[in-house]
Amino acid sequence: MPDTEFLDGWIADIAGLAPAADREAARRVGTGLLARWSEPHRSYHTDQHLAEMLSAIDDLARASGLAERETQLARVAAWLHDAVYDVRATAGHSERESARLARDLLASLHFDASDLQTVEDLILLTIDHGTQVPGALADVFTDADLAILAATPARFGEYCRQIRVEYEHVPAAAYATGRSEILAALVDRPEVYRTQFARATWTAHARDNVAREVARLSLGE
Repeated sequence: MPDTEFLDGWIADIAGLAPAADREAARRVGTGLLARWSEPHRSYHTDQHLAEMLSAIDDLARASGLAERETQLARVAAWLHDAVYDVRATAGHSERESARLARDLLASLHFDASDLQTVEDLILLTIDHGTQVPGALADVFTDADLAILAATPARFGEYCRQIRVEYEHVPAAAYATGRSEILAALVDRPEVYRTQFARATWTAHARDNVAREVARLSLGE
């Protein structure tokens, strides 16, 4: 997706949620976020992931009957959820720093306190993709972040290669063990996804993709 399309969508969502926000200030914040998504140490967590997540949010929001304002909140949170990404940091650090940055940036755009809290809560959910935050908005957001698990085999394979590049500093054996555990934890729970649509249409694909990748990793490939 061209940067102009990204920015136009971001600015529209900011205007919808915070009418007092200055349009040029919103553009500057969006441009800064795109620069973060383009950092050289990223391979999967790039604007490709952002575009895929935004598309998934729109699909899931329609299927779930999510209100437009909540859909806008989900999209804004998507822009910010990986704004800080450091593969060498301890687990949860990047998500917490992204949430902190989100609060600062959105406060500068005159978001109200309730919306700031909602965005922060959504971002923190991506630490473990749990169910600490109930409701359709959280369901849509977390499922959208995990939509890649149910991608076509070709795209899922590309995703796996992209993640390996981001963790190229980790020895092969340690990576295979750790990555297998992470993937298995996501699909071995009773429900992979939270929305009815994703459960019905994505679950089998996600489990097949993960099983194939775990098997590949076990062979040391």
